[in-house]
Formats: sequence, C-alpha cells, structure tokens
Amino acid sequence: MARKYSKKASADVERAMKKRNAGTLKSGRAGRKVTSRKQAIAIGLSEARAKGKKVPKAKGKKVPKKAASKR
Repeated sequence: MARKYSKKASADVERAMKKRNAGTLKSGRAGRKVTSRKQAIAIGLSEARAKGKKVPKAKGKKVPKKAASKR
C-alpha cells in the first residue's frame, strides 16, 4: 500500500511540532501562540499542502443536521 503522506510532508509536521515545543509556533493573523498538539499538526499539514507536497485533502467541517420540525 502506498504512503498517504510524503516524507517531506512529515518533515513539515515535525518542524511545526518542534516550534510548538519551543513556544514559537504562531497561529492565524492574530499570531496567537499554539499550545495544542493537534493544532500544531494541522498547521504543519496545511503548510505542506500549500507547498504541493503529497498530503490527503483536508476533511471539511462537520455541520450538524437540522432537527426535523414537528407540525
């Protein structure tokens, strides 16, 4: 079975994790410090996608279904 992520993409995630551990990883326009492990991984994958590396497409946000209204 083929790799889902390229080695270069893994390196981008690793770099983001090291920046997070050092306390220098920033998020968004506001530039807030990232403390979440999951957010650091997401930032690394997002940067890898932007560079065109082999990374699966990001899953869309789940929107809750509206409850059927009773009439």
